[in-house]
Amino acid sequence: MNSLYASLAAWLLAGAVLSGCVHSSPSPTEEESLAEIARWEDRRSLADGRLVERAVRGSTPVRIRAFLALARLQAPSTLDAVEVGLKDGEPSVKQAAAFAAGVLALSWEPLTPEEKSRLARALLASEYRTRQEAGGDDRALEVDSGAYLTLIDSLGKLGTPDAVARLVERLSLGPVLAGRAALALGVAGRRGASLAEVPLAWVEGLLQAGQPEATRYGGAYLLANLKRSDALGPLRACLGDGAPDVRAVCAKGLGDVGASEDAAVVGTLLADEVPRVAAEAARTLAKLAARCSGDCTALDALAGLAPGAGRVARGDSAAGHAWLALAQQGLPEAGRRVLVSLRRALQEAAPGVVSEGAAGDLMNLDCRLAAAMDRQHGRLDEVLRCGGGRVAEASRLALGLREVAQSGAAPGAGEAVRYLKHAEARVRLAALAAVAARPVPEAAGPVRELLAGEDAVVAASAAGTAAELKDMQALPGVRALAERVPREPDLAEPVAAGLVALAGRDAEEVLRGWLGHPHANVRRVAAEALTRLTGQPVRAPFVEVSEEAHRPEPAPAGTSLIFRTHKGDITVALDAEAPLTSGNLVALARQGYFRGLAFHRVVPDFVAQGGDPRGDGEGGPGYSIRCEITHRRYARGVIGMALSGKDTGGSQFFFTHSPQPHLDGRYTAFGEVTRGLEVVDQLLEGDTLIDVEVSP
Repeated sequence: MNSLYASLAAWLLAGAVLSGCVHSSPSPTEEESLAEIARWEDRRSLADGRLVERAVRGSTPVRIRAFLALARLQAPSTLDAVEVGLKDGEPSVKQAAAFAAGVLALSWEPLTPEEKSRLARALLASEYRTRQEAGGDDRALEVDSGAYLTLIDSLGKLGTPDAVARLVERLSLGPVLAGRAALALGVAGRRGASLAEVPLAWVEGLLQAGQPEATRYGGAYLLANLKRSDALGPLRACLGDGAPDVRAVCAKGLGDVGASEDAAVVGTLLADEVPRVAAEAARTLAKLAARCSGDCTALDALAGLAPGAGRVARGDSAAGHAWLALAQQGLPEAGRRVLVSLRRALQEAAPGVVSEGAAGDLMNLDCRLAAAMDRQHGRLDEVLRCGGGRVAEASRLALGLREVAQSGAAPGAGEAVRYLKHAEARVRLAALAAVAARPVPEAAGPVRELLAGEDAVVAASAAGTAAELKDMQALPGVRALAERVPREPDLAEPVAAGLVALAGRDAEEVLRGWLGHPHANVRRVAAEALTRLTGQPVRAPFVEVSEEAHRPEPAPAGTSLIFRTHKGDITVALDAEAPLTSGNLVALARQGYFRGLAFHRVVPDFVAQGGDPRGDGEGGPGYSIRCEITHRRYARGVIGMALSGKDTGGSQFFFTHSPQPHLDGRYTAFGEVTRGLEVVDQLLEGDTLIDVEVSP
């Protein structure tokens, strides 16, 4: 048996310390080892096997830190070491290996079926042994074993049929463990696992009034992700739960499986005192309205949002979240009257505004509703005159064009073509999205012109749009952009789409060249494109990051950031487990980078996102940093890094409005709001940062 697994197992079983036959230099101290691991991790380097060696021998802190590095590298070649770590007798090391297993399961470049099977066997065996070692004492596992809970979480991230089956069995345990198993099953369901065999009675038991809130939330999260008609009864019942996050997730679940008769009770939640619950109710009512035929109780309920306009005018921006959620979800043509009446309510509330900020909130919501109306007809109309002069033309056009892109109305987005020449990049990008979604032949020429434009983001987007247009004349321009990808890795994804669509198998040589790029996301894009192109699975090799790559200075322990907005301050305590991510934002803040930048994306009951100097979701500082996945779970009020792929973080960040378990282990969570969470709730699209300050 010549595998790495055999050699690693031998080290552990013998308790041996390898001799100088491996390294002639003296063994590093613990402090030196920890520093080495941090450097290797940021370089995405396995250090010729030394990182794996650190994970399976040496002091406990070194092994724990090495497994964290392996988690962040997400290299399938380290699966042997993870398997060995899952057998470790030291609970903290086992927990570290279990965490690495879960993050590996979420790899941006998916594991092969064989690798998933191996990982499942190792996790299942470790979970079983850990329960046996506890003698079946659930209380001991709840109180003492972070390892066991991490194993449960990782089984959910993996989501294979055998992992799901084990988690279903664990729904019969005590409240804490069963609630965690339910949450893990919900995550598995969101990732596409079948939950058809989950016994509903066990889930209902988790939702009983006497259960801890975390248990009830886990049960509700699972219910919402079952997407089964037999879950209707329990979902209706938990709308009355005392915890707002439980009410919200149950309302969300009804949006997928509810019926017209649910509209009345969901409508009562529009008056919920917690804005994110009202927002989820509005979103669900919009989904129910889309399934209406004839009289529609859901639309009647949504008309009841109108009094909220006065609250927004009086400075309660959070009351606008339900309106924003409705506008983002959209309504069928039958709901046009509701959108008209709500816009009228905003206009009537305008004379009573208490501040310029409140006036801006009203008019931004007006334009959001106007854009929802334009989506219904598939053309720009209402956004051309919304906002009462308070919303910039470029903002209105970009918003409207992106809604038109989502329209099911025919014919194509012909009127978007004129905006491909607009002076502002965000409008051109939105026009490209509209033309890509609803192609028209007259767009081909202007799109080809954008391929050679100065704005690299727009040019790359044009490559993707040219693919949708099937415009072979665009191929030279797409090839020219492909030559820039090695120097400008952010261009990779849309340019690859253009190459595959227009060049076919002739794109293979270029894409295979990208497989050796030091940027992980370029390699991922190339591998996925080659897989589509050749019909054979292609995996990118593991490549170290260049020593010249940007590396932020670590943030000092105890550092906080204060996000100053016109609605108040938000204080964030940065996480010591993500020192480089934290240090990156600290450095940008000290440069004044964030001054005047908008929160360009607010999705009620999900996130408020900012930090983009372009304002269109495509901007950054001109470099990227490596992900630092942490043990911090995405609870309410956590700050995370926005990504477009592995190791693509820059300056964009987001605050969570509510728990988001599906983000755990996928996006770097690097701090939490310690003061000003109510300000996060007040943020709406277009709100700006006065500054971000560093403390101390």
